[in-house]
Amino acid sequence: MKNGLYTKLAWTGIQKNRKLYLPYMLTCIGMVMMCYIVSFLKYSPVFGQLPGGNTVQAFLNMGFGVMCVFSLLFLFYTNSFLVRRRKTEFGLYNILGMGKKNLALVLGIETLLIALITLAAGLFCGILFSKLAELGIVKILGGTADFSFHIDLQSIRDTLLLFVVIYTLLYLNTLRQLHLTNPIELLHSENAGEKPPKGNVLVAVFGAVLLIAAYVLAVSIEDPITAMIWFFVAVIMVILATYLLFVSGSVTICRLLQKNKKYYYKTNHFISVSSMRYRMKRNGAGLASICILCTMVLVMVSSTVCLYIGKEDSLRMRYPRNYNLNVSVESLDMLHGEPVRQSLDALDSICENHGYAPTNVLSYPTAAFAGLIQNDRILLEVPESVNQLTDIENLWQFFIISLEDYNRLMGASETLADDEVMVYVTKDQTYDAPTLTIGTGEPLQIKKQAESFVDNGVDAMQVIASMYIIVPDFDAAVTEFSEQQTPAELNYIYAFDLSCSDDAQIALQEEMDTALSAIETQAGEDSGFNLLLEGVATERSFFYGMYGGLFFLGILLGIVFIFAAVLIIYYKQVSEGYEDQSRFEIMQKVGMTGREIRRSINSQVLTVFFLPLIMAGVHLGFAFPLIRKLLLIFSLTNFKLLILVTVCCYLIFALFYVLVYRATSRAYYSIVSTGERDKA
Repeated sequence: MKNGLYTKLAWTGIQKNRKLYLPYMLTCIGMVMMCYIVSFLKYSPVFGQLPGGNTVQAFLNMGFGVMCVFSLLFLFYTNSFLVRRRKTEFGLYNILGMGKKNLALVLGIETLLIALITLAAGLFCGILFSKLAELGIVKILGGTADFSFHIDLQSIRDTLLLFVVIYTLLYLNTLRQLHLTNPIELLHSENAGEKPPKGNVLVAVFGAVLLIAAYVLAVSIEDPITAMIWFFVAVIMVILATYLLFVSGSVTICRLLQKNKKYYYKTNHFISVSSMRYRMKRNGAGLASICILCTMVLVMVSSTVCLYIGKEDSLRMRYPRNYNLNVSVESLDMLHGEPVRQSLDALDSICENHGYAPTNVLSYPTAAFAGLIQNDRILLEVPESVNQLTDIENLWQFFIISLEDYNRLMGASETLADDEVMVYVTKDQTYDAPTLTIGTGEPLQIKKQAESFVDNGVDAMQVIASMYIIVPDFDAAVTEFSEQQTPAELNYIYAFDLSCSDDAQIALQEEMDTALSAIETQAGEDSGFNLLLEGVATERSFFYGMYGGLFFLGILLGIVFIFAAVLIIYYKQVSEGYEDQSRFEIMQKVGMTGREIRRSINSQVLTVFFLPLIMAGVHLGFAFPLIRKLLLIFSLTNFKLLILVTVCCYLIFALFYVLVYRATSRAYYSIVSTGERDKA
C-alpha cells in the first residue's frame, strides 16, 4: 500500500466521523489555548511591575500544573468515546485485509493530523487572546493597562511539549486496545452491550455509607486547621461514593422502574428504561463524571468569587487599623522599658509633624504562647502519644492580657480574684470547662466567658483558634509562666488609624520604618528587641494580588471544567444515539411516531440527566460548612456573602445546564429519528 492511501483513509475517517471529531478537536484547541494563556501569564514581565503581581504569577504557575494533569486525564477520557465509535470501522478494515500494523499507521497519521490542526489553531487562539487575558488580570489588580503585544516562545515550547506527550500517550493507548482485540470483536464492538454490574445492591449500600460518612465529616469539623487537613480526604470519599452510587444505584433504579408495571409498560418509558439498563455501567460512570465536574466548578467558582468580592473585608480583618506595630521583647523589664515607649513616641511624632492625629488607638502588652488543650489543662509540650491529625483541633494560640488593659480597651469594670481569670475564644470555638490550668501551674477559676475583645489582626493571621486569658496581674502571670521553662513571647501591640489617602499612608510608613530601624539599631542586634510595622495601604496590593489571582484562576479552571462537562454530556448523548438508532428504526417501522420518539427521549434523558445537577447541589450543600471553615483561613468571615454567592452560582450554573440539556437532546433526537447512519 502507498502512504497516500493511509493518509486518505485517516482524513476520510475524520471527515466521516465529524460529529464526534469536531467537538473533540474543538476541545483540544481550547485546552491548547488555555495552557498557552496560563503559561504566557506566568512568564509575563507585566506582573513584575504591578503590586501583587508576583503573587498572581505564583498561583498561575500552580494553575499550569493543574491544567497539565487535567488535560491528560480529560483527553484520555474523551478519546475513549472516539475509539469505541471507530472500532467497528477498524474491524471492517481488518477483515478486508488490513493488518494491525496498517491500522496502526492509519491511526498514527490520523493522530498526527489532529495534533497539527489543534496545536496550530490552539496556539493561534492562545496568542490572539493572551493579551486580553493579561489586560483582564491587570484590571483585577487595579494596574495600568499596557497595550504592547508580544509572543512568548517559552510558553509555546511548554505547550507544544505538553501536548506532544499527551497525543503520543493517546496514540499508544489506542494501539494497546487494538492489540488486545480480534477483528470480530472490533466489528461488533459498537453493539456490544454491557451487563449491569453484579452485586450492585451491596456496592450501592457501600457507596451510600461512604457518602454519608463524608457528609458527616464535612459538617462536624469545627476549626479551620482540621478542615484544611481533612478537606481532601472528604473530597476523595465523595468522588468514590458518587461513582459507586451512580453506577450501582442507577442499575437499582432501573430495576425498580421495570418492576413498576404502570410506569414501565408505556411507550415513552419502555424503550428508555431498557436502553439505560443495557449500558448502565458506562452510563453511570459518565453521569458520575459530570456530577464531579459540576461540583468542582461550583465549589471553585463560588469560593474564589466570594474571596474576590470580600477582599477588602478580609484585608480589614487582618489589619483592623491603618497601622499596626508589633514590638517583640525578651523580658518584662524591656516590655515596660524606654525602647518601647520611644518606638510609640516616634510614630506619634511623625504623624504630628505631618499634621495627622492618630485615632482609634490600640495600645497594650501581651504574652503569647501555643499549647494543646486536654480537658481543662493547656499542655505546653505536646506528648508523643498525641495524634497529629485527630488532636490538631485542640492546638490553640494563647494570649495573656491584663484585667486593667481589658477594662480600659473594652470600657468595662470587671474584677477578678487572684485565682480567677476571664477567657475569650475565637474562630467559633468554645471552652466550657470551669477551670483552666496552664502547664504545671495551679488551676485557675474561670469567672466569665468574655463576649468580645479588641481585634488586633493577629488572630486573622493564625489558622488555629486563639484564646485570650484575662488575668488580674499581668506581670505575676508572666513570671509564673516563665518558671515552667517555657517562656512566652512578649509583645507590645500599638495600632491606630489616620485620616489620609493610601499614597500618604505609604509615604508615612516609609518614614516610620526609617525611624523604627534607627531605634532597633540603637537597642542592638543581641538585645532581643524587634519592631514590625504593618500598614494596610502597603499590604493592600498583596491581598488584592492573592485574591485576584485566585479569582482569575478559579474562573479559568471553572471554564475548563464546564467545557469538560459539556463535552462528556455531548458524547454521552451522541454515542447513545448511535447505539439506540437501530432500536428506534425498528420501532418506527412498527408504527412509533416522531412525537412518541421525542417523548421517549425526554423520558430517558430526564430520568438520569438532571441527577448530576441535583447531586452536585447536595454535595455543595454539605460541603458548605467545610468551605466556610477553609475561607476563615483567608480572613473571610462574611457568612451572608458566602451564602449569596454560592446560591447565585448554583442558579446560574443550573440555567446553563438546562441549555446544554436542550442542545444535546436535539443532537440525540436528530440521530435516532432518522434512518441515516454515518458510514465509515
